[in-house]
Amino acid sequence: MVANSNHLKYAEQICNLIEEAAYARGTGIAKRSPEYVCAKINEGKAIIALDKDNLAGFCYIETWAHDKYVANSGLIVAEEYRNLGLAKKIKAKAFELSRKKYPDTKIFGITTSLAVMKINSELGYRPVTFSELTDDENFWKGCQSCPNYDILTRTNRKNCLCTGMLYDPNQPKQKNQKENFLKKIKIYERLLKLKQLLFFEQNKKKKEKKNSKEIKDKLLV
Repeated sequence: MVANSNHLKYAEQICNLIEEAAYARGTGIAKRSPEYVCAKINEGKAIIALDKDNLAGFCYIETWAHDKYVANSGLIVAEEYRNLGLAKKIKAKAFELSRKKYPDTKIFGITTSLAVMKINSELGYRPVTFSELTDDENFWKGCQSCPNYDILTRTNRKNCLCTGMLYDPNQPKQKNQKENFLKKIKIYERLLKLKQLLFFEQNKKKKEKKNSKEIKDKLLV
């Protein structure tokens, strides 16, 4: 459902779940404070999933570049409710809310998850380069809490471990988009692994170079 003031009590738990999930995956989700989550709920820009009084999942929407772009962010499902299709339902509800509030706005996201890429594809998103996403500095600053942020800055915001995806309401939805994505999912999976390997090697060389310099500096001293 769309979250309301009755759900403000879950804000801290939501933030903890987001942080735990990011740590477990070794990738970053922009850290959010309970106050920020409460603001999204009060603005009617959040989706919450409950099992009676238990928090099962959450997602919020945010606008960028003066409402030219919308992002569905902070998608989280509590561990005991995973593998039940709940993430797909939350994403669909957030997408519906985004379209209702901002019918002419492009919707985008960045993700390292093939499962999220599949859900996005079913909703009409397509993989794009980062140059097609918002250039709003505040959005990209949100990546600073990600352990891979140095990759983003080192490539001048052209590449990272995340894949950019975009829904353009003015672009006709391709027929059989889901089937096309499923055919290419193995390719995307290989590309993600290659990307991870490439940046891992670059980071390794960077650390070795730094360590070598530190050793030389100590010898000079």
